[in-house]
Amino acid sequence: MIEIPKQAKALIFDLDGTIANTMQNHFTAWRKAVSPYGIDFNANLFMSLTGMPRTATIVKLNELFGTKMNLKEVGAIKSTHFKTLVDLTKEISVVADVVRKYHTILPMSVGTGSTKSGAKKTLEVVEMSHFFDIVITADDIENPKPHPETFLKCAELMKVHPHDCVVFEDGILGIQAAKEAGMMVIDINNYFKMEFTF
Repeated sequence: MIEIPKQAKALIFDLDGTIANTMQNHFTAWRKAVSPYGIDFNANLFMSLTGMPRTATIVKLNELFGTKMNLKEVGAIKSTHFKTLVDLTKEISVVADVVRKYHTILPMSVGTGSTKSGAKKTLEVVEMSHFFDIVITADDIENPKPHPETFLKCAELMKVHPHDCVVFEDGILGIQAAKEAGMMVIDINNYFKMEFTF
């Protein structure tokens, strides 16, 4: 069981790769969307982009590879393929157990780079929707991770000072965002090893 800091007054969870093991699905969907453009979308590249909204990811890939991928078109291919895989999603038990343990004990929320519809579907598939009244998604903010806005909004809605919040994250950008917000961070990678298959 993950031990949370004693001074924690609220818990904020990233969704993809933290509560829900969607990362293989995202990885597969991204590979399908960008491989026609000659991009070697490998696991290291993927992990460096984790937490970015879809459009921002394509912009970044265009910068890195000098491609001119259409944001809407490539985003739609990625999204459509991901939706075909979503029902295969399993919970990440080491984190889901924390959610179950602290439900009704501490305020909890989700802060994700996913869209509102994507987050809703994922939470339903892993049967975790009923634990969270507050879910902040890419549709609710101006500045995605590594900007702290996602997590600060969670804290504000939970009415808890950012310094008293613990963020559960797997992505480099999300961990940066949590630190930037002045929050305590638990890096999920220390408890759960992500493996990618091609």
